[in-house]
Amino acid sequence: MRPAGPLGPITRRRPVDDPVVRLFLFHHAGGSHLLYRGWTRHFPEDWDICLLDAPGRGNAQAIPLVADCADLVTFFDEALTPLLNRPFAFFGHSVGARVAYEFACRLAETGRELPLWLGVSSFRAPQPDSAEPPLTRSLTSDAGLRDWLGTTGGIPDRLLTDDNLWKAFAPLMRSDLALADTWDRETLGPPLPVPLTVFTGSHDTVVARHKLDRWPRLTDNFLGTHTYSGGHFYLNEHREQLVARITETVRTLLGTRRGGG
Repeated sequence: MRPAGPLGPITRRRPVDDPVVRLFLFHHAGGSHLLYRGWTRHFPEDWDICLLDAPGRGNAQAIPLVADCADLVTFFDEALTPLLNRPFAFFGHSVGARVAYEFACRLAETGRELPLWLGVSSFRAPQPDSAEPPLTRSLTSDAGLRDWLGTTGGIPDRLLTDDNLWKAFAPLMRSDLALADTWDRETLGPPLPVPLTVFTGSHDTVVARHKLDRWPRLTDNFLGTHTYSGGHFYLNEHREQLVARITETVRTLLGTRRGGG
């Protein structure tokens, strides 16, 4: 695995060297840390907010795309481990939710410190025994893929309507979708010993509500599902409410840990 470049895959708009909490935010397929633009200022000033980039975009643009699920987790493991020296939490949207979950599983499997909390947003729970055929969105024609992405609300119109921009963007999008669509087939381990909250949009046409129903079985401390008005990218309309919910949840769990409860 190639190391990250000078900037690395972590953007810290307001670095805090000795934070009360370090929060890592994982982005969606085809996205970058820009999904969380403007979030940092709404969190407490003593929190270190780390916006992440998968290979091939943002501050990790020079790093080759990763097509294997385990390799992507390894990439973030190598990049984030030096910053796991304070209480920390994960939040991921869409495929970023699955990356965050798998990284937490990797930490549990290797006996390392676990996150205080895991927030998973708008991504189906892994279900390797599902009878449903695997998704094949990455194999859709250019026209079909552009049309479908236009309905999700998360891709800037200029990337879909400008042929030159699309040619540059399409390989990244297809790579991310191929990774996301094949992730369900891996064997699941025991329930994760990390508190977990699910977030979703009320009119999400990308991830059906019933596909979220398995998440409670994958943790030994399920904290509930929170639904916000909107589609797959509901979070763009509810940034401050989400930040307030995350802050309240993590603060409560941090207090419980410190109190020995």
